[in-house]
Amino acid sequence: MSLHADASASPPAATDQPALAKKIRWYDGFAMSLTMPAALIASLGASIGGLGAWGAIGLWAISMVLATVANWIYSELAAMFPDSSGGIAGYASEAWKSRAPVFGPIASIGYWIPWTTALAVYAGIIGSFVQVQWFPGQDWSVDLGPLSLSFPIVVGLAVMLLLYGAAMIGLHVAMWLVYLTGGALLVPLAVFIVGPFLSGDWSAAHLHWDLHGAAGLHKAIVWLYVMSWTSFGVEVCATFAPEYKDTVKDTSRALRAGVLFCLGVFILLPLALSGYLGEKAITGDPTTFYVAAFQKLVGGAADVMVVFLIASLLLIMITGLADGSRVLYDMGRQGLTVRQLGHLNRRGVPARALTVALVLNVFVLTVLKTPLAIIVTGNLGYILTHVLAVSGFLLLRRDRPDAPRPIRLPGVFVPLAWVLTAVLVVILVVGATGFSITGYGGYKELGIAAALLALSVVLWFYRTKIQDRRAAPEPQSGR
Repeated sequence: MSLHADASASPPAATDQPALAKKIRWYDGFAMSLTMPAALIASLGASIGGLGAWGAIGLWAISMVLATVANWIYSELAAMFPDSSGGIAGYASEAWKSRAPVFGPIASIGYWIPWTTALAVYAGIIGSFVQVQWFPGQDWSVDLGPLSLSFPIVVGLAVMLLLYGAAMIGLHVAMWLVYLTGGALLVPLAVFIVGPFLSGDWSAAHLHWDLHGAAGLHKAIVWLYVMSWTSFGVEVCATFAPEYKDTVKDTSRALRAGVLFCLGVFILLPLALSGYLGEKAITGDPTTFYVAAFQKLVGGAADVMVVFLIASLLLIMITGLADGSRVLYDMGRQGLTVRQLGHLNRRGVPARALTVALVLNVFVLTVLKTPLAIIVTGNLGYILTHVLAVSGFLLLRRDRPDAPRPIRLPGVFVPLAWVLTAVLVVILVVGATGFSITGYGGYKELGIAAALLALSVVLWFYRTKIQDRRAAPEPQSGR
């Protein structure tokens, strides 16, 4: 069944458009899922400082268990809709279109924001690593009203422009960069996970659990909100479903391999580093403490290891740019935003969507500046998209019981989906209003996220009522 089978909800794609090339396999998708261990770098230090090491380890584990259940559910949906390049946002849109079609653009933009702004998050971190390791004296900054420039931000802007140029060539070419940077990621991961335990300096004696009573529960839920994109992001494998050679098998294998690998990393990495460096050292420098860890573990090889670490961050930037641009392209193709974005150039690349992503990231990096502030901004829509996608699995089981399901999960996943939906709703409501607990984000970030979601609805109405010259479909109950 195709995502555009219902003509009332999705205008047919133009027949003279180039198609996304089917050139990748499941291990290519798994390589892109390595972005999530790289993403952990952005918020691990802050989580240890805010929760205590044991609290951070426990919550990262819980977050990944929730992500594991979600990604098993998405394997069924990915097999149902093999032509969707919108990933979980496409599944949410398809499931809800007969009841609340406005959820389609909201879910899609909600999904698009965090994946696209990953470019700004990790560009800024790369700039900070370059400054700390090689240019410690470059501590200047320039304020231009709401915009700010500093040495790390300028480095980040340059990196974003280089990756934008690479993405314009095409995903099959960018996969060489994915494998190069993914391989580079495995080097610091191995050093950080294995090295501390072999050093003889690892100890759990001074690790803490800073979650106590009702206040601790509240803090835990807020931090699960912050952690969600990092852990749930393994679903990126589903976005490239139309580009796998064997859509059903490759998508399912990539999703499951990615989530199981990340589950192990998300438990072992914070355990190893916090026991080796100590909570105080990590809390004092939550973004670049990895540089000190490298220097302590490998001494004179620290320069080389920081290069590996930067390469691993390039991996998530490449994946985020590719993923986000395909979601925006799919929105234009499916009638969820302005028609101009549903366009591929002659090489089969969503060039217009890539350009929109670049402009947004330049704005985000120069305005929001800090990695966690950017992540907090994106998580409002991202968690909402997961709520709509997981509940969409339940709706599709009820509304289309006889629809082809090349992968059909056991019945136990139905109650699991109900529980997961409820948990995600709690995380969304509590987390989006609890930014004062983490110290990152506030009303400005919440306002930007809400404004972007609202803009998605405006553009959807413009597409349906003006560009397509038709009224928006009326919500219906039942099938």
